[in-house]
Amino acid sequence: MNRSHSYMSHSLHGSDRLARGLGWFSLGLGLCQVLAPRKLTKPLGMEGFEPMVMACGAREIACGIGALSTNPTLAIWSRVGGDALDLAALAAALRDKHNPKKENVGVAMAALGAVTALDLYCATKLQKRYAYQAGPTPDYSDRSGFPHPVDSMRGAASDFETPKDMRAALPSPAKSPGPRVTPTTRSPIE
Repeated sequence: MNRSHSYMSHSLHGSDRLARGLGWFSLGLGLCQVLAPRKLTKPLGMEGFEPMVMACGAREIACGIGALSTNPTLAIWSRVGGDALDLAALAAALRDKHNPKKENVGVAMAALGAVTALDLYCATKLQKRYAYQAGPTPDYSDRSGFPHPVDSMRGAASDFETPKDMRAALPSPAKSPGPRVTPTTRSPIE
C-alpha cells in the first residue's frame, strides 16, 4: 500500500471517509446497473425496466465520482435525491398487482431505506463541515493571535520554572557557561 495514501486516508475527517466509502459503493452499484441491468430487474419482477436501471446506474457512477472529490457534499446530497427516486420506483413495483416478486421488492426497499439513512446522515455532516466554503472567507487581518497587546505580554513568562520531573540531567543550554577551552583544545571559532 502506498504510504502517502495511507496517511491521507487516516487524516480525513470521519464524514469524508464515510463519503469516500459511499462513493466506492456508488461506483460499484452503478457499474452493476449499467452492465447487468437484467440481473437486478428479474428478481424484483421489473422486467422491461432495464433502460431505467441503466440510467440509474449512470447517475450512481456520477455520484460516486463526485463523492471521491475534495468536497463530496453535493454528490452525497445527489445520492439522497437518487435514493428517493429509487424508493419511488420500488414502491410502484410493490403496488403492481401483477408483480409475483413483491417480497423481494420489500427487502430491496428495506435495504435502500438503510442506505438512504446513511446517505442522509453523511450529507448533513458534510454540509456542516463544509459550510464555511459557501460564504466569503472571514478577514482576520486585524488580529495578532495574542489575547493581550504584545507590549503587555512581553516577559509574561519570565518567572516560569521548569517542573523538577521535567528537568534533564544535563544543564540547560541557556544556563551553560559554554565550552571549556584548555590549552590542549582549540576554540570552535578558530
